[in-house]
Amino acid sequence: QLQASGGGLVQAGDSLRLSCAASGGTFSSYAVGWFRQAPGKEREFVAGIRERERGGTTLYPDSVKGRFTISRDNAKNTVYLQMNSLKPEDTAVYYCAAGRNMILSSISNQNQYRYWGQGTLVTVSS
Repeated sequence: QLQASGGGLVQAGDSLRLSCAASGGTFSSYAVGWFRQAPGKEREFVAGIRERERGGTTLYPDSVKGRFTISRDNAKNTVYLQMNSLKPEDTAVYYCAAGRNMILSSISNQNQYRYWGQGTLVTVSS
């Protein structure tokens, strides 16, 4: 089970850190992705991190590269998404998801993930 938290209302340029906490299982053995869905738009990939045994490699789309950072604390069974320099277009519901045995290029494919959190709303005002 995944629990996403940390969303809120911030101003453009602010920072926010989202958390994805897992209960049950060994979270470090799962790849974790963050996705977001804005009103009227399809869900899109924003960050991913591979399993510890696969080196914990990270992946970002160009739209957030340099602003968002995904990391994991295996001792706490938690993955974080640090979001800096937020823009109004970052406004969305953010979801975390977990899956296993994905090649790096498939980290961005939401269909590869088996477990999903409930989502946390991020609103960035201009």
